[in-house]
Amino acid sequence: MELMKNIFFNTDKLIENTKVKISYTGKLFQDNAEKVFIHYGFGLLWNNVDEIEMEKTELGFQCEVELSDLESFNFCFKDTNNNWDNNYGANYIFPIEKNITSLIELQDDNLDILPIKKLRKSYIWSKKIRIAIYKIITYFPKIISGNYKRKISD
Repeated sequence: MELMKNIFFNTDKLIENTKVKISYTGKLFQDNAEKVFIHYGFGLLWNNVDEIEMEKTELGFQCEVELSDLESFNFCFKDTNNNWDNNYGANYIFPIEKNITSLIELQDDNLDILPIKKLRKSYIWSKKIRIAIYKIITYFPKIISGNYKRKISD
């Protein structure tokens, strides 16, 4: 997914505590830099600041980053000559979404499957009753009036 021109992630959403692969084809790649580093941190205060050398490929510079559980992923790029691509001083900042499964808390470890089975049985019975009613409405008047004839095969 392209999030900004020349920056691609391998996912549609950045989700906390997951790894994301970043591909960069921006100014430093276009200027044929030999090495590019991603300088990154998390949250408004750039917590857990780190820097990783990105791998140079034909498709651009690439690396994988483990996302934290803070609200944003902030980063910029630099090469060995200390040239920076920091989005004109604004840095690249993307929101990190909460993992939906982490919001679910189970209060009882013994999950009871019985209600699910009861629900399924009641659904099956309701289907059977509907089919029976349909057949009665459709065929009962034909039987009473005598218009019900079996097909006789030759």
